[in-house]
Amino acid sequence: MNRKKIFGLTTVILAVVVGAWLFLKAAGQSTYDVEQISDLSYDQGGQSYFHLLDLYLPKGTGLKKLPVVIWIHGGAWRYGDKKDTPAVAFAQRGYAVASLNYRLSDNARFPAQIKDCKAAIRWLRAHASEYNLNPNKFAAFGMSAGGHLVALLGVTNNYKQFDDLDGNQQCSSSVQAVCDWCGPTDMFTLQKQAKGNSQLDWEGPQSPLAIFLGGSPEKVPELAGLASPITFVKEGDPPFLIMHGDQDEIVPLAQSQELYEALKKAKVDVQLIKVKGGAHNFASSDNFGQVLNFFAQKLK
Repeated sequence: MNRKKIFGLTTVILAVVVGAWLFLKAAGQSTYDVEQISDLSYDQGGQSYFHLLDLYLPKGTGLKKLPVVIWIHGGAWRYGDKKDTPAVAFAQRGYAVASLNYRLSDNARFPAQIKDCKAAIRWLRAHASEYNLNPNKFAAFGMSAGGHLVALLGVTNNYKQFDDLDGNQQCSSSVQAVCDWCGPTDMFTLQKQAKGNSQLDWEGPQSPLAIFLGGSPEKVPELAGLASPITFVKEGDPPFLIMHGDQDEIVPLAQSQELYEALKKAKVDVQLIKVKGGAHNFASSDNFGQVLNFFAQKLK
């Protein structure tokens, strides 16, 4: 991936933080001050950079057990950091927010990334009393590659094949709501839908998808199926809010449309918002407001 494309992805990631700041500014006075606890290790017995999370907690008197938003950053599964987060925008309004690192594709291939996310959720539940978290009200929110991972979290509730990272096996890795911003959902159709319509090469041997899976979907079909949220959709999945720019130049809108139609067919509570004129970066105060409303309905 060339420097121009790397810069573009970095710009998108930073725009999420800017969008959250705009949301805070537009929303006026926040309710809570925020305490940040950095670099908590969710890997039992380990201190790997990839297995750290930051926790953002609202501070105030009389707070009940806090609903939790788990933020998973994007970056083509290859870039990004837990510091690139809109966490404060939600913590200032009464949510605990956990922003995760996870193993990137240059370091480990799929399914390492989803195993890390599930391990972090189990760790949060194991430490719920310590941080005043409500273990029954966990939501996952992510953008781009993070959107893919949160979607996969939602549709694999109660599946155990991604829960084998050491630690806190007595705790569930389930989530009760999912907000997916422009995440890939079907590894088999992504390349065809993106062909000629994406600034990223999704087909070459150095494409984000090939590095993530260790080969093209045709060469590793079983792994590609496991990496596709569309594979696991079923009745009883948690509520989904899917948002996608209708001018996305990185991940085709058709990916979110596919997931929406599958969830709707399975009678899952799902909403797809097509952001008019929105590119891959559509972070704005209005769009963060949509997410906050969704969490307020599903978690509070």
